[in-house]
Amino acid sequence: MRAVIFDAFGAIPEVREVPEPVPPAGGVVVRVEASGLCRSDWHAWAGHDAVALPHVPGHELAGVVAAVGAGVSNWRIGDRVTVPFVCGCGRCDWCLQGDAQVCPDQEQPGFTYWGSFAEYVALPAADTNLVAVPPSVSFEAAASLGCRFATAYRGLVGRARLTAGEWLAVIGAGGVGLSVVMIAKALGARVVAVDRNPGALDAAEQLGADHVILARPADVVVDSVHEVTGGGAHVAVDAVGSEQTCSDAIHGLRRRGRHVQIGLLPPVDGHPRLPMARVIGWELDLLGSHGMAAVDYPGMLALIDEGRLRPQELIERVVGLEEAAALLPTFDSAPVAGMTMVHPIGR
Repeated sequence: MRAVIFDAFGAIPEVREVPEPVPPAGGVVVRVEASGLCRSDWHAWAGHDAVALPHVPGHELAGVVAAVGAGVSNWRIGDRVTVPFVCGCGRCDWCLQGDAQVCPDQEQPGFTYWGSFAEYVALPAADTNLVAVPPSVSFEAAASLGCRFATAYRGLVGRARLTAGEWLAVIGAGGVGLSVVMIAKALGARVVAVDRNPGALDAAEQLGADHVILARPADVVVDSVHEVTGGGAHVAVDAVGSEQTCSDAIHGLRRRGRHVQIGLLPPVDGHPRLPMARVIGWELDLLGSHGMAAVDYPGMLALIDEGRLRPQELIERVVGLEEAAALLPTFDSAPVAGMTMVHPIGR
């Protein structure tokens, strides 16, 4: 099969012929119909994650079951499926209580093994991790749920418990940030979006953001958030992942506010530096969102089926494998508003 692959961290990715995967016991092989290009893929390429080399990235995917391994009960060849980017083992206490996203024996396509920038991908523990994709949901929309959208949904609904009327500030209006805007507005919240890209802010406004702020010096961003929200946001989300954006989000909160960290923070001198004095003094809650287990997908899919959530509107462009290979090294700085989807099998 054809796949995007890199042989060293920071090396130019190539499209090459590689062996097709085989279904593991309890797992399946999926023919990939759509795969999202995410900043997390860039982190793996840059060496911020301990992936084995050579490596095929890609962790947001949807497609059709092409082969079924021994012991799979719920899935058949031809089923339309997607999967969370965190695949639980299906056996531990966390998986059994519905928290597969924090499974200590988790697998992650595109990180712990070869991912979905390929024509086929293997997925473990299918009965725990696969999610049926209704015919009314496109493969592109389903793929967008696997990491950014589902992580944003769990961050707002399951972690911060955002309620109608509250103020939410989101730092970064890329794929994650725009997902946050859409979900927050569906929940009845008021939203402030911050980004350095005017095009991304235009997209946030089109999705219903009540205010947008062009990223400038940090003190100006924080002051603007406090002014717009009347004293700070109830909930803030760092959808980028840097010391500056995390600090801006935390400082943009009101007292007793809740911060959700979604963007991955590359280490600086071992660990990122965070404004813990503000966290302590204002009694802020710091929350992480690490994807969403398959058992929690039905509520999100119901909102999509009702038309209250429209992840397909977040897709900015669709590319092939060759263009994905060229885009991956630039993805930390590319001024793209919305999501980039990869079609491994040409249309």
